[in-house]
Amino acid sequence: MRLNALLPLGLSLAIHRFVGKALYRLLPKLRRLVHRNLEICFPELDTAAVEALAKRHFEALAMSIAECAAGWFGPERADRFDVVGAEHVRAAAALGRGVILYTGHFTPLEIMGQSFKGLGPRFAAMASHRSSPLLEEIQMHDRMRMAEEMISSTSVRSLLRSLKKGLVIWYAPDLAYPDGVLLPFFNVPAMTTTATSKIARMSGAPVLPFSYRRLERGARYEVRFYPPLDGFPSDDPVEDTRRLIPYLEQFIRSSPEQYHWIQKRFRWRPPELPDLYAQPPRS
Repeated sequence: MRLNALLPLGLSLAIHRFVGKALYRLLPKLRRLVHRNLEICFPELDTAAVEALAKRHFEALAMSIAECAAGWFGPERADRFDVVGAEHVRAAAALGRGVILYTGHFTPLEIMGQSFKGLGPRFAAMASHRSSPLLEEIQMHDRMRMAEEMISSTSVRSLLRSLKKGLVIWYAPDLAYPDGVLLPFFNVPAMTTTATSKIARMSGAPVLPFSYRRLERGARYEVRFYPPLDGFPSDDPVEDTRRLIPYLEQFIRSSPEQYHWIQKRFRWRPPELPDLYAQPPRS
């Protein structure tokens, strides 16, 4: 990773794109999972289109290694980011109740923290525990380069404390949750957490949709902050969550190869619904 960080990012991304092409062939189990997720979410795509998108996704996965290296060990380079809507974050943070940035898991995640430098508000980073203590330490070191605090993804209490201090939280609740509710994700019922609405109600923090992606032209990235959601939260966490999902779908459609299709987004559904991962994929 440190050696990667010494390379120009554009060169490292190009090298890892070829690594991704190899991984597509070498990891058949993961390849089948990605194909299946794409088939579920994009039924309009034929077999050839699914395969082409899956190949691009593996390239993006491998390129995330270069992005991790640049984010964790490389110099901070604010000039590679096109930031849109920073005024929305500043205005929301000025209210003093903290800010929840609603987003999802995309492959360039680890390099994007550099784009927050110089925006003004104080940020807190969330992280899941890693099985490797070394990776966990590296992840913490990286995210603390852009954040004032680190929050465990399992600690709602710590999250609320950070919001009470007025911090801006990067929040990505787009995984499958066994204790969630069934809501349509790309028109297919999926177990979805309603935590965003509940945390917003407990904290009084405004919720801003937030997207990030690698652009096609070289080693450049777009960060886009949207205005705070009006009338959010309501008295109905389920309807609030239903309102959020189209934003995530919009972010995914803008760069579908960069979304984390390696997760089983449609697991833990009630037994009366079909197990979508038990069905054989088309390819």
